[in-house]
Amino acid sequence: MTIDERSQIPSARRIVVKVGSSSISGDNAGQIAPLVDALAEAHGRGTQVILVSSGAIATGIPYLSLSERPTDLATQQAAAAVGQNVLIYRYQDSLDRYDIVAGQVLLTAGDMENPTHRTNAQRAMERLLDLRILPIVNENDTVATHEIRFGDNDRLAALVASLVDADLLVLLSDVDALYTRPPHEPGAERIEHVGWDDELAGVEIGSTGLSGVGSGGAVTKVSAARQAAERGTAVVLTATSLVSSALRGEQVGTWFAPAPTTASTASVPSSMLSTGSADPVTSDAAAF
Repeated sequence: MTIDERSQIPSARRIVVKVGSSSISGDNAGQIAPLVDALAEAHGRGTQVILVSSGAIATGIPYLSLSERPTDLATQQAAAAVGQNVLIYRYQDSLDRYDIVAGQVLLTAGDMENPTHRTNAQRAMERLLDLRILPIVNENDTVATHEIRFGDNDRLAALVASLVDADLLVLLSDVDALYTRPPHEPGAERIEHVGWDDELAGVEIGSTGLSGVGSGGAVTKVSAARQAAERGTAVVLTATSLVSSALRGEQVGTWFAPAPTTASTASVPSSMLSTGSADPVTSDAAAF
């Protein structure tokens, strides 16, 4: 079904939720439980839910006795190998409260570009959802290289939403909505609604996150939201702490309206696999 307004969210058939590293690792690891509460509520009303979760590298850092995110690829891969195991355990431990089983799905950009691999991933996730399993998707950081990485899990989430034909994509961050400029600056205005063909002229957004442990930022979130909306999937950008309200269809965050059915197609455009941003917005301030 097509979700044209927030009030339809509780009746959505399939939802993809993306959460970033800073929201569920380090001092914020405690946010996993309330995030799972919100996912379980949607799952309980019959909605098929897919979680795209960053955080493997950030979660693995302290187990490697590192004080900050590594910059070399080999150490990032090592941290991901350790952290992914811990991260999935934490999710499953929380999901056990609702008798929900998680299924781990690790992807690379190469998987999405290769028709056979992409079909296999799609088939696996469709079967997991049919079995009422909650897929938890992450980039396969242990084997990914700089040349083939998605660049951020916001773009991965948009790709997954297209892959499974999701009705809604929820992109979570540590800021409650998209603003016209950094929300702490004078004159910053919250943006409640973005039309699918709105060029967001004059909006200033930055390319880096605030925590230092993630690889995405406002630019990647807006880019992913625009790409998903253009493919016919409604998008909500909001804070991780507001995920429950967002999944109930309440007026939180920024709503990206989906393109009309006649304006979207079923294939995934190659631009969605690029690590660059194609959005005509000013990239010089952190607004999300």
